[in-house]
Amino acid sequence: MNFTVQFTTRWADFDANIHMRHTAYNDYAAEARLRFFNKFGITIHDFTKEKVGPILFEENTKFFKEIHLGEDISVNLKITGLSAKGERWKIQHEVFNSQGKLSAVINVYGAWLDLVKRKLTVPPEKFQQIFNDAEKTTDFKEIPLKSE
Repeated sequence: MNFTVQFTTRWADFDANIHMRHTAYNDYAAEARLRFFNKFGITIHDFTKEKVGPILFEENTKFFKEIHLGEDISVNLKITGLSAKGERWKIQHEVFNSQGKLSAVINVYGAWLDLVKRKLTVPPEKFQQIFNDAEKTTDFKEIPLKSE
């Protein structure tokens, strides 16, 4: 399933050079992830009820084109990696400017955290399924887990 979010940028997203500040790209990627969960039936209430939440180990951003003050953007979400039981995942976001040109690529590596034990965990089936059904990148790879 393809997933893209359109955003209207805000004054606070821009710096003195009149282009989008570097951390704003990551903020929009995080918002896209939350909207992805919401669109497919997982809300903040589900995280609380299941006592599970997503955490990030790594976030890497590559910039290609400026986004200028007043431009709207779109941000997509694709899965680049997933462990067999869905406990770890890698997501790629592409950020496009208002002309549809690629402005940045954000790669995140994360996992599911048991919010009571504060340890990594296998997510509930409902959480696993949306990542299984999500669009994959052409270089998608299963994430191997080390034996414990």
